Amino acid sequence: MLAVAVVAALVWANVPGSSSYSSFWRTSLQIRLGGEVLRASLRTWVNEGFMTLFFLVVGLEAARELSLGELRERRRALTPVIAACGGVAGAVGIFAAVTAGARGSGAWGAAASTDTALALGALSLVGPRGAARLRVFLLTLVVVDDLIGLLIITFAYSHAISGPALGAAGGLFVALILVRRLERWRGVATPVLGFGVWLAMFQSGVDPVIAGLAIGLVISAHSPARSDLERATELARAFREQPTAEFARSAQRGLSEAISPNERLQHRLHPWSGFVIVPLFALANIGVHIDGSVLESAVRSPVTIGILLGYVLGKPVGIVVSSWLASRSIFGARTPMVTWPGLLGTGAVAGVGFTVSLLVARRALPHPLFIDVQLGLLAALVVSPLLGKAVFSAIARLPVQVRARQIQGTAAELVDLAVDVDPERDHIRGGRDALVTLLEYADFECPFCGQAEPVIRELLASEGAELRYVFRHLPLNDVHPFAQLAAEAAEAAGAQGRFWEMHDLLFAQKRELRPTALLACAKKLELDVERFESELARGAHKARVSADVESADASGVSGTPTFFVNGRRHHGAYDLESLTRAVKAAALVGLPPLRQPPRMV
Repeated sequence: MLAVAVVAALVWANVPGSSSYSSFWRTSLQIRLGGEVLRASLRTWVNEGFMTLFFLVVGLEAARELSLGELRERRRALTPVIAACGGVAGAVGIFAAVTAGARGSGAWGAAASTDTALALGALSLVGPRGAARLRVFLLTLVVVDDLIGLLIITFAYSHAISGPALGAAGGLFVALILVRRLERWRGVATPVLGFGVWLAMFQSGVDPVIAGLAIGLVISAHSPARSDLERATELARAFREQPTAEFARSAQRGLSEAISPNERLQHRLHPWSGFVIVPLFALANIGVHIDGSVLESAVRSPVTIGILLGYVLGKPVGIVVSSWLASRSIFGARTPMVTWPGLLGTGAVAGVGFTVSLLVARRALPHPLFIDVQLGLLAALVVSPLLGKAVFSAIARLPVQVRARQIQGTAAELVDLAVDVDPERDHIRGGRDALVTLLEYADFECPFCGQAEPVIRELLASEGAELRYVFRHLPLNDVHPFAQLAAEAAEAAGAQGRFWEMHDLLFAQKRELRPTALLACAKKLELDVERFESELARGAHKARVSADVESADASGVSGTPTFFVNGRRHHGAYDLESLTRAVKAAALVGLPPLRQPPRMV
């Protein structure tokens, strides 16, 4: 969508004999409330209004990683923070060197900031699939990078700043943080206060998009609690029994509140951010009339060359060098999150500027030089992803053992699984000494677990002794009335040495798990039926199932199926391709090191 918008803007701006592009985006739009008037051009409403929502989504993603992801161990965030500062310094330094003494040198801030959407998009296109750490590293880097860029706009390119308005924005922001603790009123107060922060920033003379990033960073993210999910189920059941407007509202509110505010907002805003706001920003800002004289001038322009070299060369070099410095003992000897080759590829794709660069350039430069910035950014937009693709292609050709050694030199995986696998207690299939352990919390009555079961069998068949599969119970009793009894039936069969046979039969039952069906399964397996019935009747295995449930709660698991790969929670799809990719990535990390270490790659 962003690429389509860029092409559309260039075509629109180059319609022969027409100036409709420029005149349209200069159109004034005002909002009047009593004696107060908000007046700005359409382009300003896009740049300082709609883009606030884009930066809000960026802040939400970063807050989620800080609460639930790789960055919940705060030390891990320091390296990408330092890398972001190094990337800004490298890009600005090269721009300043190229434009020294020339017109446009004052627009050094246009070379500072990586574009979040473009960088993450480029990484997803040219980077290795399933490289979650690379994405987290880049996300952290670009959030800090954006913050630096917005601060540059605030202090270097803002004029006539209103102290009272800026103070009001700060006060409203503090009030927004405090109101998040008020469960009853936060749903109404948060958007009102958030709009107030934006409005005060807009009136202060400081670019208000920084408000979106700040608000996103303070909106909490957490895993759904079992108690909240069970309460939502009760409310939905009450509505089913009494379908009134009151119960419908209660059920809707209960379902919504079971999910963290961070995830709710991301779900609502992501489509608007990705498919509307960012393309609209491109449409409003990248259109430039191009002819022979414009291109000839840009090729010779220090501004164009400075922007291109700053992003294509300065960014990756600054990111890699500053990350290397962060790993030295004098700076704390922080173990990197990603491999050095991966860092180089990530630094290359970070060499795309757009959003903040155009915001700076539009404030700092006259029209002819602004065109030079636009063309430099378009060139970097093509060259940087190609460089990233070349680096990642070279990495893919390295010997497996070399890649494994590089991975082993990174920070250890954060373990999400609270209770480790116990071979004496847990139910295990596959190689008991395998490099990779795939653990699942499942419910025999859950339709999604039923869909995952043949995927697991196929994965075990393809990976053989390299994979160990562990099954743990998590019966969702509030929605599956026979799940608890089925779990106890599997344990009763396990007491007679037939757990996996019962496991397979229960999933084959297609959720028909009434007591008569469980008894039929026991007879089919030729178990001691009398013992089987007796153990179910007195709940002999209830404590065993409850222990699994408690371990799930301790690991933050509230739904099924939930998978862990070597103790790390697997997010996203659980089809064969996704799980195979996760297993192979974990196996690469677990390979033994080489006897003779290779030279640094």
